Amino acid sequence: MKNVLLVDDEKRMLDLLALYLQPYNYACTKIKNGKEALYYLQKQSMDIVLLDIMMPDIDGWELCKRIREFSDIPIMMITARDQQDDIVKGLRLGADDYLTKPFDEQELLARMEALLRRTEPKKHIEASGLRWDEERFELTYNNQLIRLTPKEFLMIGKLMKNSGIVFTREQLIDLIWGFHSETEGRTVDSHIRNIREKIRQAGFPIDDYLITVWGVGYKWEM
Repeated sequence: MKNVLLVDDEKRMLDLLALYLQPYNYACTKIKNGKEALYYLQKQSMDIVLLDIMMPDIDGWELCKRIREFSDIPIMMITARDQQDDIVKGLRLGADDYLTKPFDEQELLARMEALLRRTEPKKHIEASGLRWDEERFELTYNNQLIRLTPKEFLMIGKLMKNSGIVFTREQLIDLIWGFHSETEGRTVDSHIRNIREKIRQAGFPIDDYLITVWGVGYKWEM
């Protein structure tokens, strides 16, 4: 079952989308404004977001932009606005697809399935001989095993899977230790130092890839 976040200020549209999707094994969470949707996505794991543009508080464009600051979740905009400029704007802000109202139920389902296929979690990531393998729970460089703790492994994997995205210390704590953890930012820094040292000792130029964004956090840059 896939988890879908539906964001629209019209209850009728939320109910209609849920009615379409639930028979196809989608678990639907309905939210009526952008601020609540943003908070929910920072706390809960979802598979895809369907969002309207014209909403009070935070509109769909701004919501899409803010989601992209911390997540690569598939986003489909569903809206009555069908002008080419609106479509281009949404895609440039980070939306993966754009469907105009009224829409056909089967087209909606087909587009969602296509998005989910393209964005299936990456089990293997490689960068210049450094290979992160989720199935084996191994990090290797030129087939040489680099021994990491479980949290170090998860942290480097999260960064490598989201190249170019800056993660704050708080976001990494939420993702690796959990939302209710009392872990402090300096623990993240300590793990990053250990990751750097272990990978550097294996001969990989880690400092060219694992970048510190001063005052913010860390990112992986390919």
